Amino acid sequence: MARFTLPRDLYHGKGALEALKILTGNRAIVCVGGGSMKKFGFLDKAVSYLKEAGMEVKIFEGIESDPSVETVMRGAEVMSEFQPDWIVAMGGGSPIDAAKAMWIKYEYPEVTFEDMCKVFGLPKLRTKAKFCAISSTSGTATEVTAFSVITDNAKGIKYPLADFEITPDIAIVDPDLAQTMPKKLVAHTGMDAMTHAVEAYVSTAHCDFTDPLALHAIKMIKSALVGSYNGDTEKRSNMHNAQCLAGMAFSNALLGIVHSMAHKTGAAFSDYGAHIIHGAANAMYLPKVIAFNAKNAAVAERYAQIADFIELGGNTVDEKIKLLIEYLRGMNSQLNIPQCIKNYGADSYPVENGFVPEKIFLERVHDIAVNAISDACTGSNPRQPSVEEMEKLLKCCYYDTEVDF
Repeated sequence: MARFTLPRDLYHGKGALEALKILTGNRAIVCVGGGSMKKFGFLDKAVSYLKEAGMEVKIFEGIESDPSVETVMRGAEVMSEFQPDWIVAMGGGSPIDAAKAMWIKYEYPEVTFEDMCKVFGLPKLRTKAKFCAISSTSGTATEVTAFSVITDNAKGIKYPLADFEITPDIAIVDPDLAQTMPKKLVAHTGMDAMTHAVEAYVSTAHCDFTDPLALHAIKMIKSALVGSYNGDTEKRSNMHNAQCLAGMAFSNALLGIVHSMAHKTGAAFSDYGAHIIHGAANAMYLPKVIAFNAKNAAVAERYAQIADFIELGGNTVDEKIKLLIEYLRGMNSQLNIPQCIKNYGADSYPVENGFVPEKIFLERVHDIAVNAISDACTGSNPRQPSVEEMEKLLKCCYYDTEVDF
C-alpha cells in the first residue's frame, strides 16, 4: 500500500494571499525570514488579513537561510509562550522549513532534534495548531511537502526531516510574492525544482499519481525558468506553479542521491567562508547522478522518457540521455551556475578556482560520502551506491569528470 498526501487546501493565483482572511482561530504566529516580505509589504498584508479573521497575531522574524537547530528551538519556545492555533510560515524554503520543525517541538516539547530526524517517525501533530505555508520563492515547494531541511551547525550537516505529519494544512501559492526574488535566487530555486521533478520521476517510490506531476513540472520549467531568470513576469508566475507541481510529485515519490549529496556538502566547507547553496548544488550534481543512475537499463528508460516528453530528440536511449544531460548543463550555463564544485565561487558564481580547496575536499570526501549514504533521500534512489561509488561520484562533481562506473 502506498500513500499520496497533499495540503487540504491550496489557494493559487494572483491575490491568493487574501485566503488568510478565512482562517478561523484565536492566535496566529507568523514566521518570516530576513526582511523581503516586510520590505515589499506582504508581511503587513498577511498580518492585516489574519487580524481581519479575528486573530491575535505575533511575528517571529529573522529566520536565517539554512535554518539552524538553535533557531528552531528558539522559535518553539516563543510558540510555547504564545500558544498559537495557527502557524503561518511565509517566505522561501528556510522560514517554512524552520516553522515546520518549530511546530513539532511546540506540540511535543519533549521531542529532541534527533527524534525529529527519524524518517516518517513523528507523532501526530495538530493537537495544538494547524499550519499554513505561503511560498515566496519558486523552488523548494515546501509549502506542499512532507519535508523540512534543518542545519546542525555544530556538525556542519543539513538534516532532512521527513514525515507526512508536517505537510501543511493550507498552501498559498501567490505569484505576486515570487516577483520579489533576486535573479540569483530565481536560478537556484528553479534548478532545485527541476531536480525535484527529475528525481521524483525516477524514484523507486514513483507511481501513477506522481508521474504526471513530475513530467508536467519538467516541461513547464523548461519553458519558463530561463525567461523568469531574465525578468519575464509571466514566466516568473508560471515557474511559481511549476515548482509547486514538482513539490507535489517529490513529496509523495521521494527524491534521490542528488539531494543526499546536496544536503551533505552544503555546509561541509562553511569553515572556508561559504555554503554550497542547495539549488546550485543540485544543479551541479544532477547531470552526474543521471549518468550514474542510467547505468541501470530500466532507469535509463525513465530518463529517456523525460527527454522525449520535453522533445529533446535522439533515436536511442543513450542518445536521449546524453541530450538530457547536455540540456541541463546548458541551462546551468544560462543561469550562471557553475558545473562543478572546483569552479564554485564563494558567491555561487563560476570561477576558475572555487572556495573549496582541492586538498580539503579530498580530506573530507570520505566522511561526506558516508553521510550522504545515510541521508533520508538515498533509500529511494533507483541505483544504490556503495560508499566507494559515492566517493567517486562526489569527485566527479568536484572535478567535472565523466561518470564511467
